[in-house]
Amino acid sequence: MKSVKTSQPVDDGPSAQPAGEPAGEGSDASGPTAGAAKRTKARAAGTARPPTPAGAVRAESHTALVRRARRINRALAEVYPYAHPELDFENSYQLLLATVLSAQTTDLRVNQTTPRLFAAYPTPEDLAAANPEEVEELIRPTGFFRAKTKSIIGIATALRDEFGGEVPGTLEELVKLPGVGRKTAFVVLGNAFGVPGITVDTHFGRLVRRWKWTDETDPDKVEAAVGALFPKREWTMLSHHVIFHGRRICHSRKPACGACPIAPLCPAYGEGEMDPEKAKKLLKYEKGGMPGQRLKPPAGYLEAGGIPASPLGSA
Repeated sequence: MKSVKTSQPVDDGPSAQPAGEPAGEGSDASGPTAGAAKRTKARAAGTARPPTPAGAVRAESHTALVRRARRINRALAEVYPYAHPELDFENSYQLLLATVLSAQTTDLRVNQTTPRLFAAYPTPEDLAAANPEEVEELIRPTGFFRAKTKSIIGIATALRDEFGGEVPGTLEELVKLPGVGRKTAFVVLGNAFGVPGITVDTHFGRLVRRWKWTDETDPDKVEAAVGALFPKREWTMLSHHVIFHGRRICHSRKPACGACPIAPLCPAYGEGEMDPEKAKKLLKYEKGGMPGQRLKPPAGYLEAGGIPASPLGSA
């Protein structure tokens, strides 16, 4: 497997000036004097400097990009200190299967489905010997159940025959398993083995392009480009922060810009709802007072006001 090259870390000291913040208002159409008067009036009224409108980002050096990206991640860490993988699991085997099942469906639907699967086949040996038709019925709610059955039974068989019934802890070995790509491998490595990795899912790719961290669309190239902006030790939690934000505030079709905590750092500010009250109504999960995706979320999530999801078929 070709290794990902990352650039040398860039100093992110307190003197960093974030790119993406508005240019001086003295350049507005009313002229420098009028612009200065407006700034003085705004300061007297106690108003904050507005975020940058969409498309108004200034040219940015690589160093400035690194600093802005790291400021965004630090801000998201404060907003989501409880960020975590939103799949229920108790061990690496369960996480591996749940991640494979999450393709083309929601984590919620996977979490509502896997309790019966894990109860019926608690070990790779059990699943490897399973009747495919019985497995198909168990995982039918996740969609594409025939292809997914083939994948997870193939994974279980490989774990039994090639890895002594244990999930391997390296990228090179994981991606050899049926239905396992880099994204799935990094989910398992980062959350079951503590090996840093960047998870490029739909939310991650969308947000890093909105933030102008990269223009790449290929997941492997996105992974390499974003990985070069951060120390490797931060990659796993960075992935959680970005994905959490994408699912709760920075939605695909209508981002809640008016309720976004990183608006001053976002080049795409203004693409979504800017009215604060209307934006608040767009927030999801714990940010909107709604149940989350895990039936058994971590304690930190519950302490922050998160609500567990309900089992499949419950009222």
